[in-house]
Amino acid sequence: MGELLWVALPYLCMAVFVVGHWWRYKYDKFGWTTRSSQMYESRLLQIGSPLFHFGLLFVIGGHILGLVIPKSWTTAVGISQDVYHFMALSLGAIAGFCTIVGMIILLARRRFTPAVFKATTANDKLMYLFLAAVILLGLGNTVLGNLVSHYDYRDGVSIWFRQLFYFQPDPTLMEQAPLTFQLHAILAFLLFAMWPFTRLVHVFSAPLEYLWRPYVVYRSRPGSRLGSRSARRGWERSTLPEDRGAGAHAAPRR
Repeated sequence: MGELLWVALPYLCMAVFVVGHWWRYKYDKFGWTTRSSQMYESRLLQIGSPLFHFGLLFVIGGHILGLVIPKSWTTAVGISQDVYHFMALSLGAIAGFCTIVGMIILLARRRFTPAVFKATTANDKLMYLFLAAVILLGLGNTVLGNLVSHYDYRDGVSIWFRQLFYFQPDPTLMEQAPLTFQLHAILAFLLFAMWPFTRLVHVFSAPLEYLWRPYVVYRSRPGSRLGSRSARRGWERSTLPEDRGAGAHAAPRR
């Protein structure tokens, strides 16, 4: 059972994550979207979205620090175990609380705003259920693991996680972890497996090309007035042969 849960399942989920995104981008580019619902309701969105997304960024940062960076590295730079656990408990609890509050607001908005609820697919509903469970279990592990059980996941879960990337995972490390850590890991990998088939694909849709794309030149329709304001320095009016006499908006020079 340990080989199935802590060796086969993670690799299967990661394979679905990679191949699923490739398939979705190749065959469903028009569906690669968040299906934004801002036009239906924006008041709650303006409150819940920043809380959720910024809180989640800090949660992800904490996971990178705790899972990817070995304990020996933080000790070598002068961060003792007591300091590390204090930071994990304080900052992790704050980030987790903000994430959960934001998630509750967003889920309530999605459920009780009829237009937003109708725009939610069955896949997304299942994704929200897994996402909520993963976040709640993670916050519980952060608080209870530091205050009650005193389980140091960096001596078990973190080592197993890093072993996955050089294909030598030791399942006994996860079998010795508390049940809540095991459930958190299983649900997290299942969430990664369903990721390509939900609105979560928007995470990989940052418009980076905006940084180097050329200016967009706007010009008026034939027959429209130019307006009375004089052009700014560095800008000049651009006219095409068919527009002469009709005027055009200023076009930028680079």
